[in-house]
Amino acid sequence: MPGGRLTQQERQQIALGLADDLAYAEIARRLDRPTSTVTREVMRNGGPAGYRADLAQRATEHRTHRRAAPPRDPHPADRPDDGRDPGAVDAFEEAITTVFMQSGLSRMPARVLAALLLTDSGSLTATELARRLQVSPASVSKAVAFLDEQSMIRRERDERRRERYAVDDEIWYQSAVASAHANAAVAATARQGVAVLGSTSPAGTRLENVARFLDHLSEMLLRAADQSRDVLFTKPVREPDGPAEGPTDGSAEGSTDG
Repeated sequence: MPGGRLTQQERQQIALGLADDLAYAEIARRLDRPTSTVTREVMRNGGPAGYRADLAQRATEHRTHRRAAPPRDPHPADRPDDGRDPGAVDAFEEAITTVFMQSGLSRMPARVLAALLLTDSGSLTATELARRLQVSPASVSKAVAFLDEQSMIRRERDERRRERYAVDDEIWYQSAVASAHANAAVAATARQGVAVLGSTSPAGTRLENVARFLDHLSEMLLRAADQSRDVLFTKPVREPDGPAEGPTDGSAEGSTDG
Protein backbone atom coordinates (compact mmCIF):
# COMPACT_ATOMS: atom_id res chain seq x y z
CA MET A 1 0.00 0.00 0.00
CA PRO A 2 1.27 3.50 -0.76
CA GLY A 3 3.09 5.02 2.20
CA GLY A 4 3.80 1.67 3.91
CA ARG A 5 6.93 -0.42 3.76
CA LEU A 6 7.81 -2.09 0.50
CA THR A 7 6.87 -5.76 0.41
CA GLN A 8 9.03 -8.55 -0.94
CA GLN A 9 6.72 -8.81 -3.95
CA GLU A 10 7.16 -5.11 -4.66
CA ARG A 11 10.92 -5.49 -4.44
CA GLN A 12 10.75 -8.31 -6.96
CA GLN A 13 8.76 -6.01 -9.26
CA ILE A 14 11.43 -3.33 -8.87
CA ALA A 15 14.12 -5.86 -9.81
CA LEU A 16 12.13 -6.93 -12.88
CA GLY A 17 11.63 -3.30 -13.87
CA LEU A 18 15.35 -2.58 -13.60
CA ALA A 19 16.10 -5.67 -15.68
CA ASP A 20 13.74 -4.31 -18.35
CA ASP A 21 15.52 -0.91 -18.25
CA LEU A 22 12.42 0.89 -17.00
CA ALA A 23 12.79 4.37 -15.52
CA TYR A 24 12.26 4.78 -11.79
CA ALA A 25 9.14 6.82 -12.49
CA GLU A 26 7.60 4.00 -14.56
CA ILE A 27 8.42 1.38 -11.92
CA ALA A 28 6.91 3.64 -9.27
CA ARG A 29 3.77 4.17 -11.36
CA ARG A 30 3.25 0.42 -11.71
CA LEU A 31 3.63 -0.01 -7.95
CA ASP A 32 1.50 3.04 -7.15
CA ARG A 33 4.43 4.41 -5.17
CA PRO A 34 6.24 7.77 -5.17
CA THR A 35 9.24 7.84 -7.50
CA SER A 36 11.39 8.92 -4.55
CA THR A 37 10.53 5.68 -2.74
CA VAL A 38 11.76 3.53 -5.63
CA THR A 39 14.85 5.68 -6.16
CA ARG A 40 15.82 5.50 -2.49
CA GLU A 41 15.17 1.75 -2.37
CA VAL A 42 17.43 1.07 -5.36
CA MET A 43 20.26 3.42 -4.39
CA ARG A 44 20.55 2.11 -0.84
CA ASN A 45 20.63 -1.51 -2.04
CA GLY A 46 23.35 -1.75 -4.66
CA GLY A 47 22.18 0.70 -7.34
CA PRO A 48 20.54 -0.13 -10.69
CA ALA A 49 23.20 -2.68 -11.67
CA GLY A 50 23.47 -4.42 -8.31
CA TYR A 51 19.92 -4.36 -6.94
CA ARG A 52 18.62 -7.75 -5.80
CA ALA A 53 15.20 -8.14 -4.25
CA ASP A 54 16.20 -10.87 -1.79
CA LEU A 55 19.20 -8.95 -0.45
CA ALA A 56 17.17 -5.74 -0.21
CA GLN A 57 14.51 -7.59 1.79
CA ARG A 58 17.12 -9.01 4.16
CA ALA A 59 18.72 -5.60 4.62
CA THR A 60 15.33 -4.12 5.54
CA GLU A 61 14.67 -6.90 8.04
CA HIS A 62 18.11 -6.26 9.54
CA ARG A 63 17.40 -2.54 9.88
CA THR A 64 14.08 -3.32 11.55
CA HIS A 65 15.82 -5.66 13.98
CA ARG A 66 18.40 -3.01 14.79
CA ARG A 67 15.71 -0.44 15.50
CA ALA A 68 13.99 -2.91 17.83
CA ALA A 69 17.22 -3.78 19.62
CA PRO A 70 18.39 -1.82 22.67
CA PRO A 71 20.27 1.34 21.63
CA ARG A 72 23.99 0.82 21.61
CA ASP A 73 26.59 3.10 23.07
CA PRO A 74 26.97 5.96 20.55
CA HIS A 75 30.72 6.06 21.18
CA PRO A 76 31.99 2.56 22.03
CA ALA A 77 35.70 1.83 22.21
CA ASP A 78 35.87 0.90 18.53
CA ARG A 79 33.77 3.92 17.46
CA PRO A 80 35.53 7.00 18.88
CA ASP A 81 33.93 10.44 18.86
CA ASP A 82 35.90 11.51 15.79
CA GLY A 83 33.41 13.99 14.36
CA ARG A 84 32.02 11.60 11.75
CA ASP A 85 28.29 11.34 11.21
CA PRO A 86 27.33 8.00 12.86
CA GLY A 87 24.27 7.68 10.61
CA ALA A 88 26.35 8.13 7.47
CA VAL A 89 28.94 5.62 8.71
CA ASP A 90 26.22 3.06 9.49
CA ALA A 91 24.62 3.58 6.07
CA PHE A 92 27.94 3.08 4.30
CA GLU A 93 28.74 0.00 6.38
CA GLU A 94 25.40 -1.47 5.38
CA ALA A 95 25.99 -0.61 1.72
CA ILE A 96 29.43 -2.21 1.54
CA THR A 97 28.15 -5.26 3.43
CA THR A 98 25.47 -5.68 0.75
CA VAL A 99 28.10 -5.43 -2.00
CA PHE A 100 30.20 -8.12 -0.29
CA MET A 101 27.11 -10.34 -0.11
CA GLN A 102 26.46 -9.79 -3.81
CA SER A 103 30.04 -10.88 -4.49
CA GLY A 104 29.36 -14.23 -2.80
CA LEU A 105 29.97 -13.82 0.95
CA SER A 106 27.26 -14.84 3.37
CA ARG A 107 25.91 -12.11 5.62
CA MET A 108 27.95 -12.55 8.80
CA PRO A 109 31.39 -12.81 7.14
CA ALA A 110 30.41 -9.81 5.01
CA ARG A 111 29.49 -7.81 8.12
CA VAL A 112 32.73 -8.75 9.89
CA LEU A 113 34.82 -7.82 6.86
CA ALA A 114 33.03 -4.48 6.54
CA ALA A 115 33.49 -3.73 10.24
CA LEU A 116 37.22 -4.40 10.04
CA LEU A 117 37.61 -2.27 6.92
CA LEU A 118 35.84 0.67 8.54
CA THR A 119 37.86 0.53 11.75
CA ASP A 120 40.73 3.03 11.84
CA SER A 121 42.82 0.72 14.04
CA GLY A 122 42.52 -1.96 11.36
CA SER A 123 41.82 -4.71 13.87
CA LEU A 124 39.22 -5.76 16.45
CA THR A 125 38.91 -8.51 19.04
CA ALA A 126 36.07 -11.02 18.93
CA THR A 127 34.44 -9.21 21.85
CA GLU A 128 34.66 -5.86 20.07
CA LEU A 129 33.21 -7.35 16.89
CA ALA A 130 30.33 -8.95 18.79
CA ARG A 131 29.55 -5.65 20.53
CA ARG A 132 29.84 -3.59 17.38
CA LEU A 133 27.68 -5.93 15.29
CA GLN A 134 25.34 -6.80 18.18
CA VAL A 135 25.65 -10.53 17.58
CA SER A 136 26.73 -13.50 19.65
CA PRO A 137 30.43 -14.40 20.06
CA ALA A 138 29.63 -17.74 18.40
CA SER A 139 28.47 -15.94 15.25
CA VAL A 140 31.67 -13.91 15.17
CA SER A 141 33.80 -17.02 15.74
CA LYS A 142 32.24 -18.83 12.80
CA ALA A 143 32.58 -15.80 10.51
CA VAL A 144 36.24 -15.09 11.33
CA ALA A 145 37.10 -18.77 10.91
CA PHE A 146 35.69 -18.64 7.37
CA LEU A 147 37.44 -15.36 6.51
CA ASP A 148 40.73 -16.65 7.93
CA GLU A 149 40.43 -19.83 5.88
CA GLN A 150 39.95 -17.67 2.76
CA SER A 151 43.03 -15.55 3.70
CA MET A 152 40.81 -12.48 3.85
CA ILE A 153 41.85 -11.57 7.40
CA ARG A 154 44.80 -12.35 9.63
CA ARG A 155 45.07 -13.13 13.33
CA GLU A 156 47.48 -11.25 15.58
CA ARG A 157 48.15 -10.78 19.30
CA ASP A 158 48.15 -7.40 21.03
CA GLU A 159 50.26 -6.39 24.03
CA ARG A 160 47.67 -7.95 26.35
CA ARG A 161 47.93 -11.26 24.47
CA ARG A 162 44.39 -10.89 23.18
CA GLU A 163 43.70 -12.33 19.75
CA ARG A 164 42.76 -9.63 17.27
CA TYR A 165 41.46 -9.93 13.73
CA ALA A 166 42.81 -7.59 11.09
CA VAL A 167 42.16 -6.96 7.43
CA ASP A 168 45.23 -7.99 5.49
CA ASP A 169 46.37 -5.34 3.01
CA GLU A 170 46.92 -8.13 0.50
CA ILE A 171 43.39 -9.54 0.49
CA TRP A 172 42.47 -7.73 -2.71
CA TYR A 173 45.62 -8.95 -4.45
CA GLN A 174 45.03 -12.48 -3.22
CA SER A 175 41.41 -12.29 -4.33
CA ALA A 176 42.46 -11.25 -7.84
CA VAL A 177 45.02 -14.05 -8.03
CA ALA A 178 42.49 -16.61 -6.80
CA SER A 179 40.03 -15.43 -9.45
CA ALA A 180 42.69 -15.77 -12.14
CA HIS A 181 43.54 -19.30 -11.02
CA ALA A 182 39.85 -20.23 -10.98
CA ASN A 183 39.48 -18.97 -14.56
CA ALA A 184 42.57 -20.93 -15.59
CA ALA A 185 41.12 -24.09 -14.03
CA VAL A 186 37.87 -23.67 -15.98
CA ALA A 187 39.90 -23.12 -19.17
CA ALA A 188 41.91 -26.31 -18.60
CA THR A 189 38.75 -28.32 -17.96
CA ALA A 190 37.09 -26.87 -21.06
CA ARG A 191 40.03 -28.08 -23.15
CA GLN A 192 39.51 -31.58 -21.79
CA GLY A 193 35.99 -31.33 -23.17
CA VAL A 194 37.36 -30.36 -26.58
CA ALA A 195 39.31 -33.61 -26.69
CA VAL A 196 36.23 -35.58 -25.67
CA LEU A 197 33.71 -33.91 -28.02
CA GLY A 198 36.02 -33.28 -30.95
CA SER A 199 37.63 -30.00 -31.97
CA THR A 200 35.53 -29.71 -35.15
CA SER A 201 32.16 -30.23 -33.46
CA PRO A 202 30.03 -27.19 -32.53
CA ALA A 203 30.32 -28.04 -28.83
CA GLY A 204 34.07 -28.57 -29.11
CA THR A 205 34.50 -25.24 -30.89
CA ARG A 206 32.45 -23.52 -28.22
CA LEU A 207 34.55 -25.02 -25.42
CA GLU A 208 37.80 -24.08 -27.18
CA ASN A 209 36.64 -20.48 -27.45
CA VAL A 210 35.73 -20.48 -23.76
CA ALA A 211 39.17 -21.87 -22.89
CA ARG A 212 41.00 -19.29 -25.02
CA PHE A 213 38.98 -16.44 -23.56
CA LEU A 214 39.50 -17.52 -19.95
CA ASP A 215 43.20 -18.20 -20.50
CA HIS A 216 43.63 -14.70 -21.89
CA LEU A 217 41.58 -13.18 -19.07
CA SER A 218 43.54 -15.10 -16.43
CA GLU A 219 46.89 -13.94 -17.82
CA MET A 220 45.73 -10.32 -18.00
CA LEU A 221 44.35 -10.43 -14.45
CA LEU A 222 47.55 -11.88 -13.01
CA ARG A 223 49.66 -9.31 -14.84
CA ALA A 224 47.43 -6.44 -13.74
CA ALA A 225 47.41 -7.68 -10.14
CA ASP A 226 51.21 -7.83 -10.02
CA GLN A 227 51.53 -4.40 -11.59
CA SER A 228 49.00 -2.88 -9.18
CA ARG A 229 50.15 -4.62 -6.00
CA ASP A 230 52.20 -1.67 -4.73
CA VAL A 231 49.05 0.47 -4.69
CA LEU A 232 47.86 -1.51 -1.67
CA PHE A 233 50.82 -0.26 0.35
CA THR A 234 50.97 3.32 -0.90
CA LYS A 235 49.37 6.13 1.04
CA PRO A 236 47.05 8.16 -1.21
CA VAL A 237 48.15 11.72 -1.93
CA ARG A 238 45.57 14.11 -0.53
CA GLU A 239 45.09 17.72 -1.42
CA PRO A 240 45.35 20.01 1.61
CA ASP A 241 42.02 21.25 2.95
CA GLY A 242 43.30 24.78 3.17
CA PRO A 243 46.45 26.91 3.10
CA ALA A 244 49.28 25.05 4.75
CA GLU A 245 50.57 26.49 7.98
CA GLY A 246 54.22 27.46 8.13
CA PRO A 247 56.56 29.60 6.04
CA THR A 248 54.84 31.59 3.34
CA ASP A 249 57.96 33.16 1.85
CA GLY A 250 58.73 30.23 -0.44
CA SER A 251 61.52 28.94 1.81
CA ALA A 252 60.16 25.37 1.59
CA GLU A 253 60.28 25.35 -2.20
CA GLY A 254 63.63 27.10 -2.33
CA SER A 255 65.33 25.08 0.39
CA THR A 256 68.20 24.23 -1.95
CA ASP A 257 69.06 27.88 -2.54
CA GLY A 258 72.22 28.95 -0.81
